[in-house]
Amino acid sequence: MRQQPLFFLAVSVLIIIGVSMMWLRHDRLGIPLLPANDTPVWLVEARIDFVAMGDETLASLSLPNDPPGYRIISEQAASPGYGFSRIIESTGRRGEWSKRQATGPQTLYYKVQFAPGKNGTPRPSGNTEAPSDPQRIIWEEPQATAAADLLETARRRSSTPASLTRELIKAVQSPNDQNAALLLDQHSPQQLVVRLLNQSGVPARLAMGLKLEDARRNQSLQPLVDVYIEDSWHLYDLERGGQQGITPNTLVWHRTSGPVLDVMGGQNSQVRFSMMRQSIPALDLAQSQTSADQPLGYISLYQLPIEEQGMLKLLLLLPLGALVVAFMRIVIGIRTSGTFMPVLIALAFIQTTLLPGLTAFLTIVGLGLLLRGYLSRLNLLLVARIAAMIVLVVLLTGLLSVFGHEMGINLGMTITFFPMIIIAWTIERMSVIWEEQGAREVAIQGGGSLLVAIAAYGLMQLATVRHLTFNFPEVHLIILALILLVGQYTGYKLSELYRFRSMVEKD
Repeated sequence: MRQQPLFFLAVSVLIIIGVSMMWLRHDRLGIPLLPANDTPVWLVEARIDFVAMGDETLASLSLPNDPPGYRIISEQAASPGYGFSRIIESTGRRGEWSKRQATGPQTLYYKVQFAPGKNGTPRPSGNTEAPSDPQRIIWEEPQATAAADLLETARRRSSTPASLTRELIKAVQSPNDQNAALLLDQHSPQQLVVRLLNQSGVPARLAMGLKLEDARRNQSLQPLVDVYIEDSWHLYDLERGGQQGITPNTLVWHRTSGPVLDVMGGQNSQVRFSMMRQSIPALDLAQSQTSADQPLGYISLYQLPIEEQGMLKLLLLLPLGALVVAFMRIVIGIRTSGTFMPVLIALAFIQTTLLPGLTAFLTIVGLGLLLRGYLSRLNLLLVARIAAMIVLVVLLTGLLSVFGHEMGINLGMTITFFPMIIIAWTIERMSVIWEEQGAREVAIQGGGSLLVAIAAYGLMQLATVRHLTFNFPEVHLIILALILLVGQYTGYKLSELYRFRSMVEKD
């Protein structure tokens, strides 16, 4: 190969850009690199029950808002007779059901689907809001003395708000701490940690999480400790023993000020949760989440109409076929009838499958060569001869379609996918080669074209290849770089090495 620094730099840039954009599309949009990957999805249903008092009714439920480790795929509400709307407030999202008049037991449903991964489009959320001053905590004796002693002990063992939080969690969970045991008679462990942190001047609040377990019903939210440290809120799950963070199967449902459920015009309200784990193809999930609002969504083929997507799915395979043709001709040394004919034949084989397409191609070309021999005796001009061949190819296609239908063989639908004009021109070219170089050269070039077409078809029909070319259009930059590299090859072809093998044996 010729050493051209600028050329190899350009090729390297193409490959780097292609690989980088593929990874970004995989990372940001969630498009899988392999077509058979499945993604686990959680379907969570919140059921609200209350007794309406006969007046105007308004039920407000806190909705999840970009929970850590999960992203919302879809959400809907089922509430016959109720109006429903999602309200985005400065403190978070809430779902509101309203009805002019309701009496007796009422049941409302809210369903939401989650997938693991990064959060979606950011929305106003309470997990980044700056806190107000820590709440003022009032205790009665002897709880006030116990709280002061417990907090003083934790302060001596800590130096930062994070370490103070850890020490308080350890103290609350200690079975030998009498002060903690006294305070836990009236408060849950999470509530106690939040009250002690606010008493010490560290803003803290209760968050609510849902433990995800497959096929569970009538579950309730579990409290979490949310502490404001270093200009952001940090979650603590007491099951982790004072370590920052939450368990992997915990879905943060409520992380703002205010109640989880608030019902006006009703009483005895409660919310219970049911959940189920599902698996869906990762590609279907990525398609449902791809939008033009995302940076890479502008060059996503999913934004096009379905009809155009189907057309591009085949056209985007052409560069890969061109790479196979370039490699087979330049490096291997196989002679073909033209450059693009093998690619078009391979594309037709994808539509027809290999054996029916190969049969139709050989039949049409064989009959066309016989008819072309008769046309040559008429001494027609080139343009008229090609036009006549197009007509004959169309007639042969129609006759073969009728014959296949009568024989019970579905060849008509497959043959129509072939590029008629290209086949007519190929018949004309093979006829000229037959007259000038003989039948042997026709067999070599025709056989080489079919061999290259079959090789390209074998690669283009792979599910992984079709997945990558359509879902990652930037892969064509890599294909372009490979074609440029093949085009720089000036060494011996493999066929030439085989041809001159006798010279090597004599040496």
